[in-house]
Amino acid sequence: MRRSSIPFLTVTLLSLFPVAQAQNTAPTRYTVINLGTLGGVLGSSAWSINNKGWIVGEANLSGDGVEHAALWRDGDVTDLGTLGGDNSAVALPVKNNAGLIVGVANTSTVDPLGESFCTFACTASGGACNGNSHSCQAFQWRNGVIDGLETLGGNNSFATGANNRGLVVGFAENSTQDSNCIPPQVLDYKPVVWHGGTIHELPVVAGDVVGGVLGVNDHNQMVGASGMCGSGPALGPIAVHAVLWQNGSVTDLGSLGGAVNNFAYAINNAGQIVGFSDLSGDSTRHAFLWQKGAITDLGTLAGDFSSTASSINDNGQVVGQSCDVNFNCRAFLWQSGVMIDLNALTLPDSSLYLVVANDINSRGEIVGIGVDQSSGEPLAFLAVPCGQDGDVQRCSEVAQTEVDIAKPRFVLPDYIRKGLRQRQGFRRLGFGLTTP
Repeated sequence: MRRSSIPFLTVTLLSLFPVAQAQNTAPTRYTVINLGTLGGVLGSSAWSINNKGWIVGEANLSGDGVEHAALWRDGDVTDLGTLGGDNSAVALPVKNNAGLIVGVANTSTVDPLGESFCTFACTASGGACNGNSHSCQAFQWRNGVIDGLETLGGNNSFATGANNRGLVVGFAENSTQDSNCIPPQVLDYKPVVWHGGTIHELPVVAGDVVGGVLGVNDHNQMVGASGMCGSGPALGPIAVHAVLWQNGSVTDLGSLGGAVNNFAYAINNAGQIVGFSDLSGDSTRHAFLWQKGAITDLGTLAGDFSSTASSINDNGQVVGQSCDVNFNCRAFLWQSGVMIDLNALTLPDSSLYLVVANDINSRGEIVGIGVDQSSGEPLAFLAVPCGQDGDVQRCSEVAQTEVDIAKPRFVLPDYIRKGLRQRQGFRRLGFGLTTP
């Protein structure tokens, strides 16, 4: 049977201290909602939730041959379409509250240089990513209309986020053929912003060649990474520096000791930044929180060896993923200096095991990817703070029960663990951009 590798889309395309003991106030519990697909059976992914509760990501269509960017809103799911090719995706938190959605889509044009800039086109078939032969282009979607965004002269671009001032961010190829790129990648790509229909290139850290913006806040502060050209942003640049762009300049945020694999994924309106960084020796990576010039290692869940932080809301709550050495990964929520397995906070009637939390909004609603414990298939989820969905009675019944921080973990199917290992870069040193 063909498998979908949707949960491993990169941006292309994504902690913490050992779990504390019981607190004076019972932790918030969560109701988990399976968001479903666009007609397929093999998978869906939720990457973003704004403060109005709009959820975006991607989902398989009927037949599981292709996947499209999807919007879940008010109980309905909408297919956002493509730019003429087969596939499209939203693969990072977008954060815009005014109905602007951005992402990446295949065009109808075969890439003239044979690049595989986006990985999503290979996921529906379950084949190798080098089978993706069509160019992909950044898009913006509003009120049912999808429009492509320009490049810097190359064949591919990728939009990763948009703030509430209409600034769209991402990365785009220029026309420079770089002999240091790893095939199939040929061209360099730069961090960019699109505003008013015009593309603007941002600087990279001195000595670096490529880069990309991954997140933006409402003060037009942007975060991402820069480094050396690898095998393309989808399959892995050699990211040397996690960076912050503001007022036209770029700042190196530092690292947790590693020489490579340093990424900043998200920034809230207080200027707090989260991402991941290799530790010294570059054999594993941890989630980090950067604030006021200092970078803090958030560690992993108890028993795990790697972690990634993918989003932070304006209340300072962080979500992401923590994995053991076998890549049995689980979603986490970090707040007030403490990280906990999100699965330990969910109500007992959910069939989904939460593998990665990709975004959290100001109401504390969390979206990501879970695995159905019966079928083993990946599906998009929404986790709503208990009682917020109106089910006060059921929540009150479990509110005072002890949180099971030692809740047994679900052993993920082999194909999911393999995909997580590959996407998190443990095949080789310097494997880069990974979905949190």
